[in-house]
Amino acid sequence: MSWHSPSLLWLLLLVPLLGVAMFIGFRLRQRATQRFGAREALQRLQVGRPTGMRATRAIVILLGVAFAVIALARPQYGSRTRLLRKRGVDVVIALDFSKSMLARDVRPSRIDRAKAEVTAFLNELGGDRVGMVAFAGETMEFPMTVDYSAATLFFRDLGPYDMPVGGTAIGRALTASKRLLERSTTQTTEGEKAQRARVVILLTDGEDHEGDPVAAAEELAKIGARVYAVGIGTRTGEPIPTLTDDGTWTGYMRDNAGNPVLSSLTADNETQLRKIAQATGGKYFAAGRGSVGLDQIRAEMRRMKQTELKARKVTVHEERYAPVLLIAFLLVLLEALLPEALFGGLLGKRKEPSP
Repeated sequence: MSWHSPSLLWLLLLVPLLGVAMFIGFRLRQRATQRFGAREALQRLQVGRPTGMRATRAIVILLGVAFAVIALARPQYGSRTRLLRKRGVDVVIALDFSKSMLARDVRPSRIDRAKAEVTAFLNELGGDRVGMVAFAGETMEFPMTVDYSAATLFFRDLGPYDMPVGGTAIGRALTASKRLLERSTTQTTEGEKAQRARVVILLTDGEDHEGDPVAAAEELAKIGARVYAVGIGTRTGEPIPTLTDDGTWTGYMRDNAGNPVLSSLTADNETQLRKIAQATGGKYFAAGRGSVGLDQIRAEMRRMKQTELKARKVTVHEERYAPVLLIAFLLVLLEALLPEALFGGLLGKRKEPSP
């Protein structure tokens, strides 16, 4: 036997105090009645109203109050295991749209392969909210939603040449991701804020031209978000194609000396991406030649949900206050139904008039 609110049991101390108050009231009323006449006259008036009946009614009402207090403390007996409501994960996908993502060391290109795998990733989500960040030198954002089709359209028709500022600013992408996650929590209750896990998936070739992305990752860690970083590209380097507005290939990007500009996932770039992930308790994955590593992140998120599922199994104690409350109600009802006087006793003791 346990109690939901054991502190309320202290109210049971009021029951004897209430009994004392009722007794004092009865005695005061009895003394006041005696002032109106002689003892024999009062006894004739009080025939059929014995002290025992009044005491019975007082005991019944005191028991009713006691049972009501016990019901208020909500007694619990027995228990069962219950799985709390399933909750989703808030996911922000930050995809690099710098021109170096046009390189073709991943077929058909880094950006096109990333888009295809992001689309497949979204198709497997269920109950998770997702937001999008497209970044180069600046960011473009798509707010958190469960409309995965709309989120897919945001990336599908976007390309590196659509970005307003060139370059790569990973720190700004992480800051934008944090902003999306914080906006989504303002639309939920405090309980949901505590429930939802937060994940940022960073897809990039690792080249960063400004800012401090590790510091931005540390800010994400403060709100409980994990960053899973995926490095796309090879160490050998790949020339960057140049395209017209309609997507026609026109050659390769060249430097001032006329040499092709090569983009590679260097050891320094990978080290920085590892630091970003480690700062949030996430992981870094190097994309394979035929993919961008989202399969590994799917596995990580599945493990996250399984761990959460085990944690969401709780023992619930069965509350048994209803029968106790019913007893309290019946006692109060009984007190109201008990007669004030024993009419049978009054008729039986009445003297016949003398002839």
